[in-house]
Amino acid sequence: MVRVNVDTDRCVGAGQCVLAVSDVFDQDDDGLVTVLVQPSDPETLDAVREAAVVCPSMAITVVED
Repeated sequence: MVRVNVDTDRCVGAGQCVLAVSDVFDQDDDGLVTVLVQPSDPETLDAVREAAVVCPSMAITVVED
């Protein structure tokens, strides 16, 4: 099982995650990242992992059991 977590206290609203995987990530009215859905297919999960890597504030974590 995979779970995507975001730390809105760390988020700086750069939006790189939304550009990378708009099906999974969005930004709220303050520009902070929100998770719309947990990734379920391997292709989307790979894109989410990449989004976590490119996040300038390291606000995204992917937890894999």
